Amino acid sequence: MPRLRIPVTDRDHQRGPARAPVTLVEYGDFQCPFCGQAFRVLRDIEDRFGDDVRFVFRHFPLTEIHPLALIAAEAAEAASDQGRFWDMHDTLFQRQPSLEPEELIAYARQLGLDVDAFTEDLAVVRHRDRIRADFMGGVRSGVNGTPSLFINGELFNAPAEQRLLARAIEAARRGRPGVVAPI
Repeated sequence: MPRLRIPVTDRDHQRGPARAPVTLVEYGDFQCPFCGQAFRVLRDIEDRFGDDVRFVFRHFPLTEIHPLALIAAEAAEAASDQGRFWDMHDTLFQRQPSLEPEELIAYARQLGLDVDAFTEDLAVVRHRDRIRADFMGGVRSGVNGTPSLFINGELFNAPAEQRLLARAIEAARRGRPGVVAPI
C-alpha cells in the first residue's frame, strides 16, 4: 500500500500545529475540479478537528489535462515568497476555474501583494524546482492523480468525502492508523 515517502519538513506549506496528532498531506492541482471539491471538505475538516490536525499542501500539477495548473502553482509560490501562500491557495480554489495569468495578477492585487514582484516570479517561472520536487515526491509516494491524501503517512484510499475522511482522521487521532477503503 502506498505510503508517504517524503517526510513533512519546515519546507512544506503547513497549517495547524506541528505537534497535532494527525497530519494530513494533500497532493493537489489548483485546476483539478476534484481538488476544488476536496478543498471545501478539507476546510470543514480543519474547522471540525481544529488543533488536532496539521494540514500540508504539496503541488501535483497534472499539466497534460490541466494546462493552467502549473502557473497557478507558481502563483501560490510567488505569494508564499510574500508570506501569503495560504491566502493564495484558498483564493485559487475559491475562484476555480478562473486561473488565467491576468486573473492571478488580479488576485495578487486583491491580496495586497507586491504585484511587480509577483508578476516577475510568474514571468521567470521562479518556483519550477520547488513544484517539481513536490511532484516527484508524490510520484515516489505512489500518487498518480489528484487529490491524493495521506493521513499520518498512510494513503487515504477513499473519495475525499466528509464522512469517510472524518472517520479516518478520528481513527488516526485515537492512534488507530489504517487505510480507509470505500464502503
